[in-house]
Amino acid sequence: MKVVGTTSTMQLSPTNGDFTFVSSTEAQDLSGTIDAPDVKLNMGSDNAKDPYATTFLRKRGYGWLLEVDEDDPEDNKPLLEELDIDLKDIYYKIRCVLMPMPSLGFNRQVVRDNPDFWGPLAVVLLFSMISIYGQFRVVSWIITIWIFGSLTIFLLARVLGGEVSYGQVLGVIGYSLLPLIVIAPLLLVIGGFDVVSTLIKLFGVFWAAYSAASLLVGNEFKTKKPLLIYPIFLLYIYFLSLYTGV
Repeated sequence: MKVVGTTSTMQLSPTNGDFTFVSSTEAQDLSGTIDAPDVKLNMGSDNAKDPYATTFLRKRGYGWLLEVDEDDPEDNKPLLEELDIDLKDIYYKIRCVLMPMPSLGFNRQVVRDNPDFWGPLAVVLLFSMISIYGQFRVVSWIITIWIFGSLTIFLLARVLGGEVSYGQVLGVIGYSLLPLIVIAPLLLVIGGFDVVSTLIKLFGVFWAAYSAASLLVGNEFKTKKPLLIYPIFLLYIYFLSLYTGV
């Protein structure tokens, strides 16, 4: 920085290398310029405050406020996957139940070995809906009979030495209601023919019982198979009676 006077009678030597002083005894006006380099002040960005704020919050025990949850890929799953609903698997199991003959080449053991809940529940609800036409008052019993009837079959199978879980029994019993759903429209059409109607009912019950028993009654039961097949047969007779009201 340099200060220069226009009129001066005495010049003082600078005491340092930065300033030069010129004085005037007549106290005339001084004029001059002050040259200074541009000064840029860096007040800091918002991020400069972060370390202090972070330290302050962490010391006070509020560091969790600074945590940012990262997006979890599992939170973006489709609804069916989130509910563990596999429509292709359910469709395959339905085909296995409706076509129980081994010669058709279906891997029917998947119905037992890979149990699910939503497929059997859908079948039971469908059977409940068509039962409204037969006897509305028994609709509330159908899901109850499915749950506790499956529990009875499960306990009996375990007593006889079978290695099945309650989930497997629940799934197999539920899916095996499909034959009764198939014969329901036929009963509406030929309901006036008692003999034919009875034969169709027996066919539906045998169809359902065979589908369930062939999956639940394995070789481990040996000579005890009739002890488990008979209760399954009675269970589907009762299911049919809830629909027909007989």
